[in-house]
Amino acid sequence: MIELALQSLKLKMPQPTDTAIMVIGGAEDKVHGRDILRSFFLRAGGEDARIAIFPCASREPVVIGERYHTIFTEMGAKAIEVLNICDRAQCDDPIVQEYVSTCTGIFMTGGDQLRLCALLSDTPVMEIVRSRAQSGSVTLAGTSAGAAVMGYHMIAGGGSGESPNSSLVDMTLGLGIIPEVIVDQHFHNRNRMARLMSAVSAHPDRLGIGIDEDTCALFEGDGTLKVLGKGTVTVVDPGEVTYTNRAEVGATDPLCICNLRVHILSQGCYYDLNKRSSGSSP
Repeated sequence: MIELALQSLKLKMPQPTDTAIMVIGGAEDKVHGRDILRSFFLRAGGEDARIAIFPCASREPVVIGERYHTIFTEMGAKAIEVLNICDRAQCDDPIVQEYVSTCTGIFMTGGDQLRLCALLSDTPVMEIVRSRAQSGSVTLAGTSAGAAVMGYHMIAGGGSGESPNSSLVDMTLGLGIIPEVIVDQHFHNRNRMARLMSAVSAHPDRLGIGIDEDTCALFEGDGTLKVLGKGTVTVVDPGEVTYTNRAEVGATDPLCICNLRVHILSQGCYYDLNKRSSGSSP
């Protein structure tokens, strides 16, 4: 019985070839079970993993880079490089480009998403990262600010605790790794539902993805989003909206959005991005 249980557990664990894009809501467990970080490590190749850490969203990139370096070293990664990009010119470095082209896992830390985009957008390094992540040739993870940049449209800031309104959210361009989504992080922890709804009302051709702390929206190559972690992932789908008053009211006036679909998913649930339907994994 014990042997069968262990075999079943092994089958459920991510395998080194199971690449994914891991969008983490921030404040992931770095001390105890480290389930999300361990899943990234395994999907990046396990003991054969060659990991690139981008800490450049942080105000303390050296400190935060070293923290993740220590975590993945303790897990047993084969090679780890902290790529502390503090000037866009560094993205032209052939050595940096070579490592990003051959590594098996890329991890973008938290901090300021505007800073991260300012340093990486429209650079050779980011073109490599985006291409490899979209083709499934590398596992890419981003937490907090590193999650916010995933979409083509990005939430740069805004408020919380109000009714949805146009002034509640500040939008700009992200890194376009998963172009069809708008990501918000620290989601229910910071009461950001109205903020995400406001963002989606401005871009009704996108899906809103709100991710709680210590929770990961895991995008796999088959178009499936799966949930990993202690909280929930909220999917805000405007695809069947029948009416919104956005064009008719002022920036601070409450928004009306009719027939907006909302899915709240916990670990073991999935969302099919192609069919726009949700369910529970067997």
